[in-house]
Amino acid sequence: MMSRPCDALPPVRGTYTQGAALKDLVWFRAGGPAEILFRPADADDLATFLAARSSQTPVSVIGVGSNLLVRDGGIAGVVVRLPAAFGKIAVEETRIRAGAAALDAAVARAAADAGIGGLEFLRGIPGTIGGALKMNAGCYGKEIKDVLVEAIAIDGKGDRIALSPDDMGFVYRKAQVPDDFIFVEAVLQGSRDDPAAVKARMEALVSQREATQPVKSRTGGSTFKNPPGQKAWELIDKAGCRGHARGAAQVSEKHCNFLINTGNATASDIEALGEDVRARVRDMFGIDLEWEIKRVGIA
Repeated sequence: MMSRPCDALPPVRGTYTQGAALKDLVWFRAGGPAEILFRPADADDLATFLAARSSQTPVSVIGVGSNLLVRDGGIAGVVVRLPAAFGKIAVEETRIRAGAAALDAAVARAAADAGIGGLEFLRGIPGTIGGALKMNAGCYGKEIKDVLVEAIAIDGKGDRIALSPDDMGFVYRKAQVPDDFIFVEAVLQGSRDDPAAVKARMEALVSQREATQPVKSRTGGSTFKNPPGQKAWELIDKAGCRGHARGAAQVSEKHCNFLINTGNATASDIEALGEDVRARVRDMFGIDLEWEIKRVGIA
């Protein structure tokens, strides 16, 4: 009898799933499967897996896939997805301790309920705390680097690493940490504030986002990073790309730094559309737009 890929992996308390459909887990609702999807039971289980797995086994991690494009050939090796056990949120005076699987919006709401200000911007960021750490997520003038006290990661050998903001090497939309780090927790700093005032500011951000972004569409969030001194959406608009389509993939009419899946777009449709946009902006302005959406897997 032929062995399954799962049989070659170390025993865990979590679950392995062979050929898991990743399109069901990412916001674009497109892309291929994971060779193996691993949902660890907890941080110790994740550390045990990483320490025991073969060095030849590729390992990647996804959150809720709000800023991710999985290519149509899927992802080889083991894809780690942190389950609800990694999504706990605790209030510690004016700080919030959040698991990496906690939704950014849930952390913002917990802070507001506790009368902690300064974390409202998280309400406008789709995705999880783990993803926010990895890409120094931000909006409306504030980024994770501005509120982080400490991040906890597990490295490729299964060792637990505590990182200060300086250790993270934050730059625009990126933390400069080793690729094999998997974040499991963060401590964020806020300040004492009136819960009603915090909630009012947070709701204002939500209203602004809903009015200007296609939040109810199948999208991957902001597609391209803003070039220095420029706004990506303005360049895309001036290049005549608003509403431009390839198959069922389209540049959003509402906010043209968003690509949307209007039906059954493939990941290759979406990526090719993004490259069309990059080419038009390059031809018109001589500027190379850099992808903000993370593209992973086999084309």
